[in-house]
Amino acid sequence: MPTPHHSPHRSPHPSPRRRSLHGSVLAALLTAVAVCAGDAAARVFPYGSRHRSINDLGNQFVPFHAHLWDLLHGRAEGGLLFNWRSGYGTSFLPDLGTYLASPFAVLVGLFPRADIDLAVYVVTVLKTAAAAAAMAWLLRTQRRGPWWAAGLLGASYALCGWSVIEASYNPMWLDGLIAFPLLCLTGEWALRGRRMVLAPLVVAVCWTANFYTAYMATLGAALVLLVRVVLTREGVRTRAAVIARAAGTTLLGIALAAPVLIPLFLSSGQAYPGWVKEFRPVSWADFFARLLPGTYSFSSPAVFVGTGTLLLVAALPFHRAAPARTRLWWAGLTAAVALSLQWAPTHLAWHLFATPNGSPYRQTFVLAGIAVIAAWTGLAAGLPRPPALAAGAGVLAAAVLWAHGSTLVTTVGYVLFAGGLVSAGAAWWALRHRRLVLPAAGLLAVVLLAQAAATTAYGHKGKLGGLDDYPSWGPGHTARAEALAGAEGWPAYRTDPSRPALSGNDPLLLGGEGGSYYSSHTPAVFTHTMVALGAGWTSRGRNVQSIDNPVTDALFAVGARLQPDGTVRRAEVPPLVTTRPPGAPVSYGESPFANQELLLGARVYEDPLAPGVCRAGTEAYLWAPEYNATARLADGPAFRLNGNAPRNRAALQPMGVSRGPSSALVFDAAPPPRWTLSCLDLARLDTAVAALRASAGTSLRVGSSQVRAGLPEGATGTAVLSVPAIAGWTCNGRPAGPTWASSLSPWTAAPPPWPAVSGLPA
Repeated sequence: MPTPHHSPHRSPHPSPRRRSLHGSVLAALLTAVAVCAGDAAARVFPYGSRHRSINDLGNQFVPFHAHLWDLLHGRAEGGLLFNWRSGYGTSFLPDLGTYLASPFAVLVGLFPRADIDLAVYVVTVLKTAAAAAAMAWLLRTQRRGPWWAAGLLGASYALCGWSVIEASYNPMWLDGLIAFPLLCLTGEWALRGRRMVLAPLVVAVCWTANFYTAYMATLGAALVLLVRVVLTREGVRTRAAVIARAAGTTLLGIALAAPVLIPLFLSSGQAYPGWVKEFRPVSWADFFARLLPGTYSFSSPAVFVGTGTLLLVAALPFHRAAPARTRLWWAGLTAAVALSLQWAPTHLAWHLFATPNGSPYRQTFVLAGIAVIAAWTGLAAGLPRPPALAAGAGVLAAAVLWAHGSTLVTTVGYVLFAGGLVSAGAAWWALRHRRLVLPAAGLLAVVLLAQAAATTAYGHKGKLGGLDDYPSWGPGHTARAEALAGAEGWPAYRTDPSRPALSGNDPLLLGGEGGSYYSSHTPAVFTHTMVALGAGWTSRGRNVQSIDNPVTDALFAVGARLQPDGTVRRAEVPPLVTTRPPGAPVSYGESPFANQELLLGARVYEDPLAPGVCRAGTEAYLWAPEYNATARLADGPAFRLNGNAPRNRAALQPMGVSRGPSSALVFDAAPPPRWTLSCLDLARLDTAVAALRASAGTSLRVGSSQVRAGLPEGATGTAVLSVPAIAGWTCNGRPAGPTWASSLSPWTAAPPPWPAVSGLPA
């Protein structure tokens, strides 16, 4: 019989590349299981009845992804440059680049639209898993070592406290979590003079996906490369060549992303300013408390990366199997980055020299990544000996004792941390006996899963207790969306989802062409204009609410408005393009009622007969922007005004039809220092609307980034398009101003690819 033999081209042992792949797959699987287990333990969507859409997740990310779904399926009004749904028309390219440029975002198109919350959740889990896989691949690229250990450390990085607590409801930040190991990988290519074509493309994808966290990741990757160059290359010229290659590929990659980045920077400069806050570092007790699993705080760095990883980092300075220079540089880099989180100048450098409006520790994921690389550096040199391990445990014990004075620590966190140390010690003992490698790896994986899942669940508890939350898509959403679709008449008129809103971006989420809009790019001119007309806001002016008022509906061509009871109020309104007699440029005053009349070109409001009393038959409207309680007409229902300044501003509130003195205004709390009650005469409004309709544009055509209309024969004066006057609009090839003169018929108006502030809206 012939003797069986193996092919000379096949090895009984996996190749290094395949081992790296195994490590990445392990990291991704552990990460996905831990995130889902933590969410299930917290009983949040999609595993329970608790809302998952916290803060900006429900207010921004889910609605923007719903709009992306509409774009992908050809159902959106507008295109990549312009969005006709939000804020009565605004630029879309900056929002696309900020919220939707991730390669993962398009996956939402594979789900039914009613499952948009589930789609965003799946994308979130996939992003977190991808970050784990990328880190595991990076570790094996930097140094040889056990593939399963690289997988565990990769998962430890992706499951850091920052990821599962903060980035989980800011999914665009997870692109930065992925970008850090990828950018470090481009540094490795520069170190070795490899893949010089692929590297700029990787940089471009990272910066396009989310430039804000990509900037932080780039700073971190530069620090990692600096240490790698110092430790692995000799000579000034050799080191300089590596740095030059890395800098060149990074700058080229950023240049490739410029078509997305330039509109972002221009738009950011023109956005309504957010909350200006001075940075104040947290106490070191709170800082060290966030090393523990099972902690939550909105304003401190969530540094937790798994007890086993922390033990390896703490033991590194004492790990004699690693060269002294290696230990010094990697331990020093980890400590230096940790200190940089607490010092104001470096804090500003991490955040593009502007303190964030929300959490001030958004760069924490870079510290987590550097700690994981430091842990791998020590492990790749061999297992620490007992003295080094004991010294590392002592360092961690000192940090935990320091954290005892913090209110953030929990009993569960202490138990999980102690269990993690004991398990790490048991795994270390098992690894000393090579036949027990698999049990040791399994033990470490189970501990990491338990700690990360507990941290995820505890984070949900903290977020639900301290932040706004929004319901996932349900019957209420469906009913509103169907009512809006049934009333749709675009572009003949707009349909507004109105108030009370389910999110800050209901037009994107539910449909219609409303006035509400919430973004980091909300134009200052839009906020100022809507406030001048009586709009309310949250998020200190970046979340502008629609105005429930017939006069502003006439100004913005809102012919259908959803009511709180689910019905639709319809009205005859002028079209998007109207004409006005020649006149002076618009200048707003203090009163929103006078400002509305100024744009309408007619007097439609009456002063009260007596303080708080409107003439019978007129509609009462209350303007009290700082009032934070309920108010009512004496014979009518109460209405809640949310004027918690400076975060919130109360909207102009319709109070109902007056019956005269019996409908006197009643404040259910102390009257605010500034308020006005005005009385709308609907007959006068009807006359004003009829006059505008008689001289309005004809043959209106609205494209994704262009409006074309014919004006009545012989029309003179000013043609007015009912959109916010973000600069860059042109009319018949000429720049359009806050009042747009045109003697041509027909004429065409086109918006800019990015917004710019220019006067007031027409």
